[in-house]
Amino acid sequence: MALRGLLVVAALLVCVNVEEVSSSLATMESQLTHFNQVVVQVGGRKLMQSIDCDGLCKVRCSQHSRPNVCTRACGTCCSRCKCVPPGTSGNKEMCGSCYTDMKTHGNKPKCP
Repeated sequence: MALRGLLVVAALLVCVNVEEVSSSLATMESQLTHFNQVVVQVGGRKLMQSIDCDGLCKVRCSQHSRPNVCTRACGTCCSRCKCVPPGTSGNKEMCGSCYTDMKTHGNKPKCP
């Protein structure tokens, strides 16, 4: 009898924890931070607010050997992918496949 009562209490605790996790996931989905950008969920759609591509690319390309070329390429990538990786180099994977897979006509990586 005591074992059956203990199982019922354990089952109720699991149900409560699952509810808490699912509600916190829904809250996280409704407003996500996407590298200097907020994704807002309206209805069933996710809308990305615009980001300051010029400012973010200027910081990204500040230490590049050819800052003008870098800033132009970064601006193109930012406008298409809506993301600029943090730092002055590397971290491209943080912006996803859009940023990492974009290539030039010479089949070289486009995004700095």
